[in-house]
Amino acid sequence: MARTLITNIQVFDGTGRAPFAGEVLIEDNRIARVAATASEGRIEAADATVIDGAGATLMPGLIEAHAHLSWPSSIERFIPEFILPPEEQLLATVRNARVLLESGFTSAYSAGALGERIEVVVRNEIDGGWTPGPRLRASTIERSPEGENTGEIDHGRGPEAMKAFVKHCKTIGIDQVKLVISGEDALLPGSSQHILYTEEEVQAAGEQARESDIWLSAHTQAGEAIKMALRAGVRVLYHCTYADEEALDLLEAHKDEIFVAPAIGVIVATLEAKPPPHIDMTSMKEAAVPVVEKCKVLIPELKRRGVRVLPGGDYGFPFNPNGANARDLQHFVDLFGYTPTEALVAATKLGGELMGRADELGLVEPGYLADLLLVDGDPTQDVSILQRRDRLLMIMKDGKMHKAPAQPVARAAA
Repeated sequence: MARTLITNIQVFDGTGRAPFAGEVLIEDNRIARVAATASEGRIEAADATVIDGAGATLMPGLIEAHAHLSWPSSIERFIPEFILPPEEQLLATVRNARVLLESGFTSAYSAGALGERIEVVVRNEIDGGWTPGPRLRASTIERSPEGENTGEIDHGRGPEAMKAFVKHCKTIGIDQVKLVISGEDALLPGSSQHILYTEEEVQAAGEQARESDIWLSAHTQAGEAIKMALRAGVRVLYHCTYADEEALDLLEAHKDEIFVAPAIGVIVATLEAKPPPHIDMTSMKEAAVPVVEKCKVLIPELKRRGVRVLPGGDYGFPFNPNGANARDLQHFVDLFGYTPTEALVAATKLGGELMGRADELGLVEPGYLADLLLVDGDPTQDVSILQRRDRLLMIMKDGKMHKAPAQPVARAAA
């Protein structure tokens, strides 16, 4: 049994309590013991590899709630095109998986892909240990009505077509299906209020998802889109910008079953973007302004009502690249009034719940998988340090080092 003892650290365990001086023992791929040294003393671990954290903060790996690994751009490589030839798309997706892990995200919940099976293939490669990346719940091309779909698949209209699509996704190994129930102003001004499906179609998708044991997520801007999604049993709702009082009440009523990810990162990045002269982002910037103002009111209200709101900001566009995902935590602090600790809990503990693995992801507790970050500094005081990869001294996933700490390790005496 491989044993690793991380000592001389501050432990942020993901529950929301303040960091404490402690030690953490890892056996194989799981956390075996967590000790607060002031009250419990030191952990005796014969034959363990010892890592001296030198006062750094050990915390759970971050969890991205709105991942687009096949959106091609990353902090390592700017790619102006959005749709690439399939070979290049696959390479970009593999690269972005590594970039996300190296940015401290040990798990990712996909919000759509640019190929039918591209994320399934990458997920399986990651799970097999053949390529580095976060634990991935894979999605497929975002499902929109015929003539509206974001990929090349003709999904067709009507309840039976919806059922067939969901069933097909289960067959090819997809973890969750994303429906685009309302439009998006950034792509077509005014379309956020367009409802793209009938009630019968969305209900059919929900029925088939339950029968096929697969999850649904949805792009829901308009209030009616939110209500339609909740009535159908959609588990993850993205954006929710124009939620009215009825939608808020319904979100609250389903708070123990659903998650909301507002994707504020792409909105802020749109406003900050400085495109070259031949790229006109005027309409996108105009559409982004009211979204920020509405979300400043909406997200604190959802939080007050106990709805689980998670960071995840539509990263992968040239102006909002993969690898910049930790910016969302700072947006939660700056725009929504979260404390750094609350933002961290949303990106760790709540992320584990989102992944469907609340009993083993998102906390530093015995029995949990050893998905851990060692951070130079205290992110509960300054969450922005998580945006700097050089401040991530160690990245561990499933008990294995992806990035080892620079300081030497020692072998404990038997």
